Amino acid sequence: MHLMSRVVNRWRLMQSAKRIIQPRTISSTCNLNEESTISGHVKDTAETVIIGGGVVGTSIAYHLAKAGMKDVVLLEKTELTAGSTWHAAGLTTYYHPGINVKNIHYYSLKLYEQLEAETGQEVGLHKCGSLRLATTPERVDEFKYQMARQGWNKADQWLISTEEIMEKFPLIKADDILMGLWNPGDGHIDPYSLTQALAIGARKYGASLCQSSPVHAMAQCEDGSWTVDTNEGQIKAKRVINAGGFWAREIGQMVGIDLPLVPIHHQYLVTSTIPEVAALKQELPVIRDLEGSYYLRQERTGLLAGPYEHQDKMALCDDWYDHGPPKDFGKELFQPDLDRISWNTEKAMERVPVLATGNIQSVVSGPITYTPDILPMIGPYQGLRNYWCAVGFGYGIVHAGGVGQYLTEWIMNGEPMYDLIECDPNRYSKWTDRTYCLAKCRESYGMNNAVGYPKEERFAGRPTYRTSGIYDLLKTRGADMGFHAGWEQPHWFALEGDDAGYKPSFRRSNWFKPVGREVDLVMNKAGLIDLSPFGKIKVTGKDAAAYIDHICANNLPKIGMTNISHMLTPKGRVYSELTVTRLGENDFMCITGSGSELHDLRWMEKKLHEGDFDVTLNNKTDDLACLGIAGPKSRDIISKVTSTDMSGKAFKFLHIRDLEIAGVKVKAIRISYTGELGWEMYCDKNDMKQLYTSLLEAGEEFGVGDFGGYALNSLRLDKGFRAWGSEMTTDQNPLEAGLEMFVKMDKAADFIGKAALHEIAAKPATRKLVNLIVDTKDVDPEGNESIWHGDKVVGMTTSGCYSYCINKSIAYGYVPVELSQVGNTLEVDLLGEKCTATVESGPPMLVEIARNRQKKKQ
Repeated sequence: MHLMSRVVNRWRLMQSAKRIIQPRTISSTCNLNEESTISGHVKDTAETVIIGGGVVGTSIAYHLAKAGMKDVVLLEKTELTAGSTWHAAGLTTYYHPGINVKNIHYYSLKLYEQLEAETGQEVGLHKCGSLRLATTPERVDEFKYQMARQGWNKADQWLISTEEIMEKFPLIKADDILMGLWNPGDGHIDPYSLTQALAIGARKYGASLCQSSPVHAMAQCEDGSWTVDTNEGQIKAKRVINAGGFWAREIGQMVGIDLPLVPIHHQYLVTSTIPEVAALKQELPVIRDLEGSYYLRQERTGLLAGPYEHQDKMALCDDWYDHGPPKDFGKELFQPDLDRISWNTEKAMERVPVLATGNIQSVVSGPITYTPDILPMIGPYQGLRNYWCAVGFGYGIVHAGGVGQYLTEWIMNGEPMYDLIECDPNRYSKWTDRTYCLAKCRESYGMNNAVGYPKEERFAGRPTYRTSGIYDLLKTRGADMGFHAGWEQPHWFALEGDDAGYKPSFRRSNWFKPVGREVDLVMNKAGLIDLSPFGKIKVTGKDAAAYIDHICANNLPKIGMTNISHMLTPKGRVYSELTVTRLGENDFMCITGSGSELHDLRWMEKKLHEGDFDVTLNNKTDDLACLGIAGPKSRDIISKVTSTDMSGKAFKFLHIRDLEIAGVKVKAIRISYTGELGWEMYCDKNDMKQLYTSLLEAGEEFGVGDFGGYALNSLRLDKGFRAWGSEMTTDQNPLEAGLEMFVKMDKAADFIGKAALHEIAAKPATRKLVNLIVDTKDVDPEGNESIWHGDKVVGMTTSGCYSYCINKSIAYGYVPVELSQVGNTLEVDLLGEKCTATVESGPPMLVEIARNRQKKKQ
């Protein structure tokens, strides 16, 4: 009989009579008593009420109280750690494939290192390091890709050889391992003891932690505060934070919101003593065998293995999604199902053969909560005042410390301490329905260890209802779609003879030549692009002009005109970029990026409530479609289907006009992110197909065609256009980002961030955004790569791509001012190769208007 079969059968015999399986024994000592963690009574008032006593909620209580907030109350339904915390495997890692979440991990681990000294409570932190294993060339590329993005970050992370892997993990079978990714500060921690240490700290600094205190109802008061009903009475709170774990969706439903959270069954097994493990003089590092899709670590003198089974085998709690968790479910577990993880466990035994010799001491099968993209939802929620989320933690142990700090800084200081847009709760909306959530969470769990490519797309749950009206038509014309906040938008078009389909790579892939064709189309003829995912927010009311003047750093546009405006934080950092169009004296349309729609609307709502403005905000994103047309022939094409004078004198740059095109009423703005002659045309979504097909027909004689987001990105970088989320975020101020022309520091209105900007301007700048030409072959920069000068990392790229206009790779990046001189030579890390990068005086190309002015002067 196969080893795995013997192990499974032995386990079944041992546990056949048991319904609930207890997790491993807690490895550290808890010195808490009841009085140190539980307040005597629920208070009548609180500044902040935190709902949920898992490791995340407890960390938030600890950080808020330590920062000096008075009247912090945590309400736990049963007891601290109930839910997902108590049975977690406790892995801690500095690694994260994204960028901003690395900050969360870094702070967490540094906090956990000193928490015992601060609180007197052992936390069971094991800093044994961790190894990710590469056994395929694609995985090697992924490791090099991640290393290129790690250099400008804080934590140590190295690539190591097979021989070094065997030295660190002598029990491993390494004949097929090509490379390892080594994080020396990683390890694992005891989740129960960690939570209790945070609880001791929270209590020490004045927070009240109330166990056996379920929340029954909540309601918002007119002043934005909350009433929270518990068994012991009602609390009046300035704000509430939902940290409810797998109860978070039900907590959200109390106030009319539907959070896209799905509890998932996650299993891991723990062995009894294995002699070879017991004989080791040093603890084994955690390994993550990515092709086998499992993690494995030492647990005392045995081993712990936790698989992520394939999406066709994994189990999610769709009944919980529909009806909520069982009323009394707290410190219970599911019945294990070893058949589901048999393939992964078999791979683990092949990789670490001694695993097969150990008896299974316990199997833990418990709920963890996933969002559709795995990332948590952290921050204030749009549409509700003073309602904060800290939910959706598939990896709550390593996130807890950093999330507590992040939310505390935001709540106490009025703005986030750094950009974390990928975890914004407002990246989701009503398009995340049941079908989408279940399909996406299944996909995300099942692909937990899949290779993470640049320009990655995943296809479960798509499309949602968010299509522009020409989705099917664009598909027939070869559109390769990307997913943007629920919308489908073409990235590029495969025409006859092209290699069609999604084919991810760390190098130039099948989209490369078609995108060049689309760039050429826009530069020499005309192209159409679906821009419907733009966020579209109408601002009206008698104080609309004063309100826009207050929240935006640019001057107000004149009636019938548009400008680029930025909303800044009080500290003078870039919160958002808007295209502001003035339709009337107090009638504005604000356009923002697809991923920023509710992110920006929430900020606008908050600033509206803080001021005394008679203003109405109306989100028109789902109602209006947008079709872009750009290129030297675009004016000729539109002129064929409208009676409006489209000449340069009659329809000037940054002006808006009402047009009728083939019977469709259109608001057309003369603006294009390509930097070429072009218009954005807004119409009712139901009229989009008529508008699109009429322009296609009219443009046939001019060679009109389609282009997608990849070509648009290349064209905007050619012209030096910044992008929010890349060149500008809350990590940058507009002066270092080169946005001076859009920021009117001396305008009369006291716009948000004005005072801070004057302070920033009075000090010497320390870094600057520069244009780079990068000498590379088939790997183009895309952003977040480390920039080197000599043997030192000096900055990072923000965006990059291949410029089809100059046939070279280009990038934008932040470097110290002293290295920003034109002609200076730096290096950009691309897949492990340091490629020469030269600082340029500006972008490769002038925008169309500037080029025409040059021609006239000549």
